[in-house]
Amino acid sequence: MATTDSTRTDARSVMLNKVPEVTAIFWIIKVLATTVGETFADYLNDTLGFGLTLTSLFMGALLVVALVVQFRVRRYIPAVYWLAVVLISVVGTLITDNLTDNLGVPLWITATVFAVLLAATFAAWFASEKTLSIHSIRTSRREGFYWLTVLFTFALGTAAGDLLAERLNLGYVLSLVVFAAAIAVVAFLYVVVKINPIAAFWIAYILTRPLGASTGDLLSQATKDGGLGLGTTGTSVLFLAVILVLVVVLSLREASQKRAVRGGVATGRISLD
Repeated sequence: MATTDSTRTDARSVMLNKVPEVTAIFWIIKVLATTVGETFADYLNDTLGFGLTLTSLFMGALLVVALVVQFRVRRYIPAVYWLAVVLISVVGTLITDNLTDNLGVPLWITATVFAVLLAATFAAWFASEKTLSIHSIRTSRREGFYWLTVLFTFALGTAAGDLLAERLNLGYVLSLVVFAAAIAVVAFLYVVVKINPIAAFWIAYILTRPLGASTGDLLSQATKDGGLGLGTTGTSVLFLAVILVLVVVLSLREASQKRAVRGGVATGRISLD
């Protein structure tokens, strides 16, 4: 009887995978979300005049609410998952901005610290779970490691993007090209050289953050500062609208797949054993 109860408890603690399949839409929304993280933080901070402290508190509170909902659901729900990604992107940007602008921490130190924290998170995750695969996010502990990793990738990406574009004076266009080229190299190594898929995923995931940040700065910053002058408002609204459309598409696809599974079970074509 004790074994049966333990088995039932384990079954209740295991969830359906909480992370979406890695498809083209996944990467598109990821880059869009990272761009919004840069532009929307600037919109609240500068355009609306909230200031870094108030903006950080407000967005931090929204992120906590979104993550509570994400942790409570038992499966991947596109709207919930991607809302958390957008909010954690904004908060990751704000963490780096606070360290740089409010506390005066140099960007190279910020980037180094977040790189160390990210590496430590990966090490702890692997030591605990023996895998870093996003296809195995089926327990709350693994999900905790996952979201902590995502937060550090956003904070590190913001620092790295600003370091190249502003402190090293590469400019937004050249910085974008550098990070896009780095992602292309990872894609080549994955497809041709057949490097470890988990390592390839996380390297690309980290690099999409500074890519998105550079894209956001390029689009939103004034022409005199090397940008295209679209402004934080226009850039944020445009990218959020595209994200919304793609999330709706994913939600409809998810609902269609669930109906198909239920139909297969009802007719005996699919077994749940």
